[in-house]
Amino acid sequence: FMDLGWLSAGLGAGIAVIGAGLGNGKLAASALEAMGRQPEAAGPIRTNMIIAAALIEGIAFFALVICILLAVKS
Repeated sequence: FMDLGWLSAGLGAGIAVIGAGLGNGKLAASALEAMGRQPEAAGPIRTNMIIAAALIEGIAFFALVICILLAVKS
């Protein structure tokens, strides 16, 4: 049954990473569209995009750590 814990941890981490990748892609597309519409606001838009991307990646990393902890405990 120990292998099942690692399998479920890998599946959970994979889903979290896919979600983060999709979120970052949507974020970048929206930010680039906003910069194209309003080039003079590119600096603040870029700053907000980087902060949001870091938060999204932090959530994905947190999910990965939780999956590993749950796999080790099982």
